[in-house]
Amino acid sequence: MEVEKNIARLIENLKDNDELVQVQTTEMLVEIGEPAVDQLIDALEDGDKNIRQGAAKVLGLIGAKKAINPLITTMKDDNKWVRRASSGALSNMGESAVDPLIQTLEDEDWRVRGGAAWALGNIKSPKALDPLIKVMDDNSGFVRAGAVMALGNIGGEKAEEALEKARKDKSGYVRRVAQDFLNKD
Repeated sequence: MEVEKNIARLIENLKDNDELVQVQTTEMLVEIGEPAVDQLIDALEDGDKNIRQGAAKVLGLIGAKKAINPLITTMKDDNKWVRRASSGALSNMGESAVDPLIQTLEDEDWRVRGGAAWALGNIKSPKALDPLIKVMDDNSGFVRAGAVMALGNIGGEKAEEALEKARKDKSGYVRRVAQDFLNKD
């Protein structure tokens, strides 16, 4: 009971404006680990964006697999920093997050699809190759750029072919990201 109260107090500290307090709080919650996961998952729905963002970050650092679906839901948050923290946290989950992220590439919200593509790019799973190539035709430049970055990180002949195609994308940013990866060889 006392541990749960301490975890709740620490989670409340995530909204502190002092960055040092946030960093120390994050470190303490990561050190607590698994016993903090349920409360951190609940905190993903807190009214304070800093608590949601901090909770997402900590869950990723802990690597709590049971947080994957709640983090995917949090990628729909109104706040871009919370969405980014969720995407980053999912990147830390490795192979366990690949299938849910691949499904998320079909979400109706371009920000969510883009976050999924970027997370998949950090995980670098070859399993995501074909779904990422498919989203190269997405209407959103953000999603296409995430897919290009992901394909560049995964690598291989199939990815390289998709990157070559992306050099003709209508978005200058997408073309530049593709070119940067192609120039690495």
